[in-house]
Amino acid sequence: MTLKVDEAEQGSWAVLRISGELDLVTSPVVRQSVHDAVAEGQHDVVLDLSEVFFCDSSGVGVLIASRRLMKSCGGRLRLILPARGAEDGSHVNKVLGALGVRRLFDVYPDALSATDAECRPLSA
Repeated sequence: MTLKVDEAEQGSWAVLRISGELDLVTSPVVRQSVHDAVAEGQHDVVLDLSEVFFCDSSGVGVLIASRRLMKSCGGRLRLILPARGAEDGSHVNKVLGALGVRRLFDVYPDALSATDAECRPLSA
């Protein structure tokens, strides 16, 4: 399976819906999508990872680099990692938890919550 990135705007947020496998081959596409959003003036970015079926260390590296980029430009990065996404549970959520980096991210269950100023992130 390949990777697909669809971009939408929800309020002041750029929402990047990512589906497929996030690995060594496909992670540069996500990195470029985040850079493109920032270059277009978006400083609030949501990565919807609910349809990512596989994530390796390259994918995690891109998520961490995206977080660093957003912080450096005064922006915000939020992830969508629903409890039961990508068929049998969020693979990305499991990988981030296993690596001990889940706490670095503000995680929400859906795009509506992620773009709502009143909603609080899910606990790590």
